[in-house]
Amino acid sequence: MKTSADPNYNWRIRTWYPNLGQETHVVLESFYQELIQYNKTASIIASKVILNADLVYFANSIESSKIVREKLNKNIELYSFGGAIGLPGLIYGILYRDQKVILIEPDERRFKFLEGVVRTLELSNVSVANKKVETMPHDCFTQAICRDFMPLPRALLTLRKLVRQGGVVFHIKSDEWSLEISEIPSQLCSSWLPGLESKYELPAGDTRLFVVRTDKI
Repeated sequence: MKTSADPNYNWRIRTWYPNLGQETHVVLESFYQELIQYNKTASIIASKVILNADLVYFANSIESSKIVREKLNKNIELYSFGGAIGLPGLIYGILYRDQKVILIEPDERRFKFLEGVVRTLELSNVSVANKKVETMPHDCFTQAICRDFMPLPRALLTLRKLVRQGGVVFHIKSDEWSLEISEIPSQLCSSWLPGLESKYELPAGDTRLFVVRTDKI
């Protein structure tokens, strides 16, 4: 497997997050290497994204994971869906080995990739399910995090019967998050309490992202 000799290899996580710990850095970079190699044949993400994958995928997921970690019950499994390559849940599972994480991935190619990554990196706290979120049974989870899933109105309608009462879903959003909240139908507001949890900036560039929290009531 090529590493730093690969022209697409651009790994800056050690510089941006020097305090993560050596073991965590090794696992994160191994995931990155697996992604570059697998994408050459399977094209699970756009080739133009690869050069900045450490920023838009890894750093993004590290930042959002740090925020939601403080709000989650680590004794209850965390579901993750919507991200192109198991994100942010897979990164969360690497950072916090004391919590079980379940990745929901409907795409067969990405599912096989994620299964291989979880096996190769020996992530005993992470599992992958090859299914669509919409097909999951009622009241099947209590807490979840999602990225690039659906606009909030559609997401909350889809998740309404899947999330247990008292559960919470965190959505990673762009600066249009407030517009999405304003478009939530009034009938959904009897089931969900949406609001801004936090915001963060990526360690390079000027991109700001937002964590929207939706509580099932």
